[in-house]
Amino acid sequence: MSRHRRSFTAAGLFAALLMAVTFAPPAYSAPVGKVLGYFAEWGVYQRNYHVKNIETSGSAAKLTHINYAFGNVTNGQCAIGDTYAAYDKYYDAAASVDGVSDTWDTGALRGNFGQLKRLKQMHPGLKVLYSFGGWTWSSGFAQAAQNPAAFADSCYNLINDPRWAGVFDGIDIDWEYPNACGLSCDTSGAAAFKNLMAALRDRFGDKLVTAAITGDGTSGGKLDAADYAGAAQYVDWYNVMTYDYFGAWAANGPTAPHSPLNSYNGIPTAGFYSDAAIQKLESQGVAPAKLLLGIGFYGRGWTGVTQAAPGGTATGAAPGTYESGIEDYKVLKTRCPATGTVAGTAYGFCGGEWWSYDTPATIAGKIGYAKGQGLGGAFFWELSGDTADGELVTAMNG
Repeated sequence: MSRHRRSFTAAGLFAALLMAVTFAPPAYSAPVGKVLGYFAEWGVYQRNYHVKNIETSGSAAKLTHINYAFGNVTNGQCAIGDTYAAYDKYYDAAASVDGVSDTWDTGALRGNFGQLKRLKQMHPGLKVLYSFGGWTWSSGFAQAAQNPAAFADSCYNLINDPRWAGVFDGIDIDWEYPNACGLSCDTSGAAAFKNLMAALRDRFGDKLVTAAITGDGTSGGKLDAADYAGAAQYVDWYNVMTYDYFGAWAANGPTAPHSPLNSYNGIPTAGFYSDAAIQKLESQGVAPAKLLLGIGFYGRGWTGVTQAAPGGTATGAAPGTYESGIEDYKVLKTRCPATGTVAGTAYGFCGGEWWSYDTPATIAGKIGYAKGQGLGGAFFWELSGDTADGELVTAMNG
């Protein structure tokens, strides 16, 4: 017993106290939960954004999940959108995520799928889901909903194809929008979404089954058009698309933030803000832990604006690198720095242009909100909008 007793002389006690002060662990900050980012398949072309960029930016180590976007929905079945980008594109050693060149050997996996598989080997806790639909490819869900079991079977077989075994941990459905209008209008009925998700859960078993859903918090809006509460029992979580509320499709304004967290005086549409959608879903009975808050890594903007504050008139969409009215955060942070905040998000007024977007500071506020609400975490669209050192993903970690 005496051999293990420590003798605390004055000097020894001082040294022990010094060590306790010097090596005290940092204050603990509770994690937000899931941190999910979308990887856009087409980003490997004009945007020149590849799986390697997820690693070199430091983002891979800070993500829990990646949604690979998008697969198509054709003839009532899941289908690959771009086979070349998905599993055939060659990466040499310099461009590869792990510094090892692809091969042309028979059966060798290349493309984004091959790179994602290597990224997962580098980060064993990282999960990848294959997301189907999106704004452009959601029209196929109407036919899929006519035979949910056949659709689910096709998706399962595609995702678990032996050629890319081990890449995907589940499926994400991005139907814009069941029994409502997106790029086209769907009339499948209020039960179609629930039936589809039930079939997917039945087929996928304990693999991940998730869905990106509308952030429309208005009374009688898109969240009321389908049985999201009934479908919730079949999903691991919902990615609530709490962005794109306002934009230059209303060419003359009024200028408004595209991803407001809360309402504010002068908001153009009541219920078009993040908290409204979250509260509506919770009131319908969806558990907060099954909800992920959506954040955009881009801004939406107008030109011909004369006032800095929200609510100004405009003459049209501000120019963007790839599309008018929209621009990546990594560009906007220097092209049109934030000059103010409104409803928990930021905006910038510069040279007659008005842009709204989230910054590290406003993302920190949104993550705080997600924690306070007991949400399952947060997600974002999409990885290539961030800076080369991943400052927005860093902010997502709270």
